[in-house]
Amino acid sequence: MIEEPRLFVAVPLEDQARAAVAALVETIRAGEPVGRGVRWVRLDGLHLTLRFLGPTSEARVADLAAAVARTAAASAPFGIRVAGADAFPPTGRPRTLWLDLDAGTDELAALAARLDDELASAGWERERRPFRAHLTLARADGVRAGPATVAALKAAAAAIAIESPIDRIVLFESITGDGRARYIARSEAALG
Repeated sequence: MIEEPRLFVAVPLEDQARAAVAALVETIRAGEPVGRGVRWVRLDGLHLTLRFLGPTSEARVADLAAAVARTAAASAPFGIRVAGADAFPPTGRPRTLWLDLDAGTDELAALAARLDDELASAGWERERRPFRAHLTLARADGVRAGPATVAALKAAAAAIAIESPIDRIVLFESITGDGRARYIARSEAALG
């Protein structure tokens, strides 16, 4: 049986911003035992997710690409600034470590809402969860990677202000099974 591709729509960071985030991650990873129980994302694929779609029939990929293109055409390029960090859940046993934004969040939320409208008009169910712009850095086991990991991330991220232009939307496929997920662009559309 052929598995359906796991798809999501996101905006990627530009190379310079990705390199700055990679340097931050290396600073955190160098501090043991903080890194235990943490699976860091592939830094070459850093992105801000607009919508996770999950397993999707290949027959629907063209409709998805068209919805992404319509969303992009109706949206102007903008910039974001990464500043600060936190975890989901914010207390107790962290499962997701992420960087926060202090600029561009309204534009990202509008982009996600526009995408949701386009997807709904193409037959997808609307997203029920509120949009929360964040840049996922790692998945944590929630036990060994406890409050110390979150504290190290917050301390390292306290002094950063990483900027990136956002000028395109990408429909990605997530390939898993050999450790960290890698992402393949299935379609891409420039904003504006």
